[in-house]
Amino acid sequence: MPKLRTPARVPILGKLSWAVRWRLRQWQHSRRLQALAAEVQQRAPAPQTAPVVFFNASARLQGMSQNAAFALLAGWALRMAGTPVVHFTCRAGMTRCVLGTQRTQIGKPPPCAACIQQSRKAFAGADVHWFQDEPDPALEKAIAHLSLSEMMHYRREGMPLGELVLPALRWVLRRHTLEGDSATCFLFRRYIAAAWQIARDFGKLLDEVKPLKVVVFNGTFYPEAAARWAARKRGIPVISHEVALRPYTAYFTRGDATAYPIDIPAEFELSTEQNLRLDAYLEQRFQGNFSMAGVRFWPEMKPLSPEFLERVAQFRQVVPVFTNVVFDTSQGHANVVFAHMFAWLDAVLQLVKAHPETFFVIRAHPDETRPGKESLESVAMWVNHNEVDRLSNVLFVDSRQYFSSYELIQRSKFVMVYNSTIGLEAALMGAVVLCAGKARFTQLPTVFFPQSQNEFLRQAEQFLAADEVEPLPEHRQNARRFLYYQLFKTSLPFDCFIEEDEIRQGYVQFKEFSLDALSPERSPVFKILIEGLLGAGDFLKE
Repeated sequence: MPKLRTPARVPILGKLSWAVRWRLRQWQHSRRLQALAAEVQQRAPAPQTAPVVFFNASARLQGMSQNAAFALLAGWALRMAGTPVVHFTCRAGMTRCVLGTQRTQIGKPPPCAACIQQSRKAFAGADVHWFQDEPDPALEKAIAHLSLSEMMHYRREGMPLGELVLPALRWVLRRHTLEGDSATCFLFRRYIAAAWQIARDFGKLLDEVKPLKVVVFNGTFYPEAAARWAARKRGIPVISHEVALRPYTAYFTRGDATAYPIDIPAEFELSTEQNLRLDAYLEQRFQGNFSMAGVRFWPEMKPLSPEFLERVAQFRQVVPVFTNVVFDTSQGHANVVFAHMFAWLDAVLQLVKAHPETFFVIRAHPDETRPGKESLESVAMWVNHNEVDRLSNVLFVDSRQYFSSYELIQRSKFVMVYNSTIGLEAALMGAVVLCAGKARFTQLPTVFFPQSQNEFLRQAEQFLAADEVEPLPEHRQNARRFLYYQLFKTSLPFDCFIEEDEIRQGYVQFKEFSLDALSPERSPVFKILIEGLLGAGDFLKE
């Protein structure tokens, strides 16, 4: 959840001053939001079609996250174009929701009052279908004594509840390997019960309003996953959305947003202008000058130190190993060759021990220690448990060490990644990349991606033994094609409508704009969005 931007240690008067400014800004945000909602209600024409149903309970609690803003703007645009919108909205409908769960205080209920208040402001004048908590005694009895493993595989009336809940549970608990303790099992049961109720209530809504489409945030967290399951069961098309790579851009898809499916035509090649545009982006990226969902991962990026280069010189070759955050929502899509990232790292450790002539640099993902989102099953823990840092041919780089990964790639023989975006960036730099997890960029031949664990180890051994290794000619070209499509074709910019709220990292506020700007005649972005939401549009920019 986004963090309040207040210093950890400031004088009491400073804290009071900050609190006053925050309350004032919240009041200003609310006034602007309510004014926009009222204007939409006043100006929207009479509905001409069946509705589109929106659901994004996991996008925010109070305030306005980017994803909440994307959905709200899309809903307003539809209503202004004559298409009715129904918001399926939580009114204390989950005893434990994703953002409202406090992993250090599992027994503490979510902040429902503040969330409901925000929903009333955001959806003022809209058609809102509220859902509330209504326990199912039969379900409660069925899951009361299930073990952790049994809950993972639990199904009810054909609905894979355990499977749908797992990604959210892992994300909240900041780990992939779940412990069968009472707190974890309690939370698992609450999530299963809520997912079942959401699927039931959402299904009733769908049967009643018979919508054209359903739009959900991300589709991976259990509330939206349950709603999507109910919609797909009825044959209703589902659109999911996520933040895209560039600031204030959104990605909408008929597939799974967290997998980022992109259909790139075989004939697509970058023009001179497009190549220059991509190069300008990469120049900033390779300096660490970028953010994702309002979060900047690299406060600084330092060059490789003389001490590091002196150590590298003692070995025949250097191989960087770039890891991921194990609980990230991308991991469910990545785990097709290895069971999870740590299973891959165990295989990498075999290679490390078998090749003392090679210097392996294992780098933790910068998000692993982000304040408020710290991983509880981290690469640092894996390193300590396996005493990897005692091996003379290994350097472990913690997530808070900001030296340049790109300079390291330039000095490497080849690069190993799980499914991190830096694998794509390494391919763009002309490096040989050996990938172990299914990634967004493996949709095209951009890296070496063996399809079995034995094949991965065989390929790694081949690279380590060779005097030189070369990337396949198409890898760099495909990497550029993929990244350009991801950045500039699939990412819809909303920067004309939202900006950082200057109070909470990752949260936004609405700019001053006319509702006429949401019309497809005035806005290319909303033309694309409405064509995709109502018709067969592909959500791609020209």
